[in-house]
Amino acid sequence: MAQEIRWKKPDGSPVACKEKLKVLEENLEELKGPIKDALEDALVLGCSEASARRALHALIDAIQTDVKENPDAI
Repeated sequence: MAQEIRWKKPDGSPVACKEKLKVLEENLEELKGPIKDALEDALVLGCSEASARRALHALIDAIQTDVKENPDAI
């Protein structure tokens, strides 16, 4: 099975620069620990896993950025 392209440009084409991909993957790896901790805390405190995951997804969806998409990025 082919690996799904995780990182795409605004036009839908894949980000191909190895350095950019490295930074993006490192960012995800850095976020994994605190997100896992928050999920586990919710479970220990009696929340359902489904509700905790919904809350984390909602947090990501609610985050706003001051940076706009850059279709001209190299």
